[in-house]
Parts: sequence; C-alpha cells; structure tokens
Amino acid sequence: MSSPRPTIDDIAHESGVSTGTVSRVLNGHSTVAARTRDRVQEVIARLGYAPDPAARHLSWRTGQTLGLSFDRDDPVLHPYMILFRRALEAGTAHQGVQLLELRADLTRLPSAVLVMHAIDGDPRLSFLRDAGVPAVLIGHHPDFFWVAPDDVGGARLATQQLTGSGHRQLAFLGAGPSQVAQDRQRGFLAAAAAVGAQTVSLPSDFTVLGGYRAVRRAWEGGARFTGLFAQSDESAAAAVAALQDLGVDVPGQVSVVGFDGLPELPLPIRLTTVAQNIPKIASTALTLVQEAISGLSPRGEFIPVELIRGATVAPFPGGKP
Repeated sequence: MSSPRPTIDDIAHESGVSTGTVSRVLNGHSTVAARTRDRVQEVIARLGYAPDPAARHLSWRTGQTLGLSFDRDDPVLHPYMILFRRALEAGTAHQGVQLLELRADLTRLPSAVLVMHAIDGDPRLSFLRDAGVPAVLIGHHPDFFWVAPDDVGGARLATQQLTGSGHRQLAFLGAGPSQVAQDRQRGFLAAAAAVGAQTVSLPSDFTVLGGYRAVRRAWEGGARFTGLFAQSDESAAAAVAALQDLGVDVPGQVSVVGFDGLPELPLPIRLTTVAQNIPKIASTALTLVQEAISGLSPRGEFIPVELIRGATVAPFPGGKP
C-alpha cells in the first residue's frame, strides 16, 4: 500500500509555519521572507509534495457569487465603500464573479462573503460559520480569515503628527461599537498618553453631518483643544467646516488630521490624513476568499497605512512645551 500523499497541512507542520504561508510560497507571493520561503521549499522537496492539480488551479468559477455583507445602517454609498467596491470589481470582473449586496439578514447565501463593519459578538459571523459559508472579515478576528488596515498604528501616526507639532490639548472625533472606531480611538489615546496630552472625546458617527454637529456643539459648549484627530476623512472635513464657521482658524488655532486618504474632499485646504491602501486591502481580501473556499486554515493580515501631510496641521501657537 502506498503511503498517504503529503498535504499542505503536513508541509506547514514540518516547516513550523501556517498553511497560509505555505499557500503563498506555492503561489509565488513576494510577501514571504526569503529564509521562510527557503525552509518551506526544502520541506516540500523532502516530502515530495505535489499540489493537487484541481486545488493548484483553483480560481473563481463561472457562476460564483461574492457577497458584501453590510449592517442594516451602513451607508453603502460612503466614499470608502465606493472605492473598495471598485477595487473588488477590478479583481473579479474578468472572472465572471457576481458581487451581491447583502444586508444583515443574509437571506441570500452566496459562494463566499466579505463581512463589512463587524462589531464584537456580531451575529453575522456565527450565522455564516453555522451555515458553512466561507467568510472573510474586513476587520480582524482570531477565528476567521480577515484583512484590515493598521487602524491602531495609523491613529498613532496621526496623533503623533499633532503632538510632534507641540499640541497637548487634543480631541478625538468619533465613537461607536465598530472595530474601526475602537481601534482608531485606542491608537489616539495611546499616543496622547505617551506625551501626557489632555484629551476629550467628541462622539460622532462617520458622516459629515454627524461630525459637523459634534464639533460645533462641543466648541459652543466650551470645549477647547488645539489638535483634533477624526476617525475618518469625512469627519475631518466636517470638523474643518464647523471650526471655520465658528471663526476658528484651521490650522492657525486648531490642527486637524483625518483617516482614510479619500481623494477630492470638498475642502479649501488639503487635509493631513492617514491613507489606507484600498486596492491592496481588496486584493488581499480576494486572495483570502479563495483560501477560505479551498479549506485552508484561517489567517489574517494587517495592511500598512501611510501619513499624507497636507495643510491642516501647524505648530502649536505657543511653541512646543
């Protein structure tokens, strides 16, 4: 009797890496460190592993559907979602994959699902697991495939741009149960605490109207700050508009930093922001979907972000403390 054919799990175990890493080596991805790639390839050769031709050529099949699962209150025409969906379509259009917009009830079960804007204990995750539908979270979760921008690190970068300019009275514009809001607030608070800055929270959603109202209400109520980090670019644009309507100069009196790197915001000055790599997030999500469909073990990946310096941050008027 012939010995069992080695599997990708065997390669991962012998190499001391995840099955996702083995998959990336097999597919020639450049994101694997050279030493790790060499070790995996040595194990592949030693065990005589040969990929299953069916699995090796796994790709989107005609008729497959990819669901985009939103919560009931998610604004699907949000600029970020438009850019993200455009990036997904660029990666699937030539393969005949149909993108389906799903609401929280998930009455239509597609071939796989991208779960947007999950919160802790989100019922969509347990539903998809019980239904056996491959799922990828745009966010992070230890038990699922996931991809996310480095929200904590990006918020830290944004806040350090303010504290490095001498600002010690800081505001965070945002709130909510989503991972995005919580991670960005956590990064903000950590960077502020590192220099002993005072902070105030201005609860708001991700919309322009919500941000405008929150900033205006806080300032008119007596809140004062010289640096503001907004959880999204739209919120940052709202903050700039509210402050200017109140006669507060940006950035002369208050510096503002956003997050997302959205193009063509309706602002008279260019926003300082932390930019996500939306095409990279989308392409990574599609790779993870294929890994989920093929039965590999879940893995996740944080996508680096980048600080884009605009004209909405200036040194603290009184100088650095």
